[in-house]
Amino acid sequence: MKSTSATFRNLALGLLGVLWLTGASDAAEVRVMISGGLTAAYQALVPEFEKATGHKVLTSFGPSMGTTTNAIPVRLERGEPADVLIMVGYALTDLAGKGKVVAGSQVDLTRSPIGIAVKSGAPKPDISSAEAVKRALLAAKTIAYSDSASGVYVSTEMFDKLGIADAMKDKARKIPATPVGEIVAHGEAELGFQQISELKPVQGIDIVGPLPNELQKITIFSAGIATVSKEPDAGRALIKFLASPAARDTIIASGMEPIPAGGAN
Repeated sequence: MKSTSATFRNLALGLLGVLWLTGASDAAEVRVMISGGLTAAYQALVPEFEKATGHKVLTSFGPSMGTTTNAIPVRLERGEPADVLIMVGYALTDLAGKGKVVAGSQVDLTRSPIGIAVKSGAPKPDISSAEAVKRALLAAKTIAYSDSASGVYVSTEMFDKLGIADAMKDKARKIPATPVGEIVAHGEAELGFQQISELKPVQGIDIVGPLPNELQKITIFSAGIATVSKEPDAGRALIKFLASPAARDTIIASGMEPIPAGGAN
C-alpha cells in the first residue's frame, strides 16, 4: 500500500491537472446527483477538488433507478438542477438515450462487487462457493437487498441461478432508498446484499465478503454531464479528477476498483 505522503503527492498532481483544465474560469457551483456506490470515495475527494479549484459542489443523493422520490431519474423528471450525474453505468446510458445526458460526456469510473453483510457479532456464514451461498440463504430467516443494480441482479438472476427463487419469495425483500446495511444493523434482516462500497460505511455490521466468482456481478459506476447543466466545464473538471490517478487510492479504500481512462467495461 502506498504511503500517506505518496497519496498526498498523487492528489496534488491530480489537482494540478484539474486546475490546468479549468484555467482561470470563475468559481462555479457544481450540482451533482450521485447514487450510493461511489459515495464514500466521492465525499472524501470532493473537499480536495473544492480547495484546489474554488468550485463549490452541491450534492443530491439517490438511487440510480427506481421510483422513489429521491431516485436520480425521478429528480431529473421533476426538473431538479444538475450538472454531473454519477450512477450505475447502464442506468446512465438509459438516461443518455432519453436525452438527459450530454452525448460523449460519459466516463466509466469504477467497478464495484456485491458483498454480503451480517449484524456485528453475528456468525458469518460460509460463502466460499455458490453452493455455500445457497445453503446460507436457505438457512437465513430474513434477507435484504437493494432497489438498485445489485438488488436487481440478486432478485431476478442470482436466486434463479441457485434454484431457490420460490424459497426466497417470503423472506427476501427489496429495500428502497435506505442502505441495506442499516437494515441488517437494526436486526431487520439476517443477511444483506449490496455493493461492498455501500456496505463499508455502515456501522453495526460485519462484511462477510464478496460473492464468490461464479455468482459475482460487477457493477460499473459512471459519470456524465446532464443536458440541463449550467456549469458543464466545471462538471467536466470534477469528472476528470474523479477519473484521475489521484483518486485511485481513495477509491480502492472504499471497496471499488478504479477504471483507467479508456478502460473497457
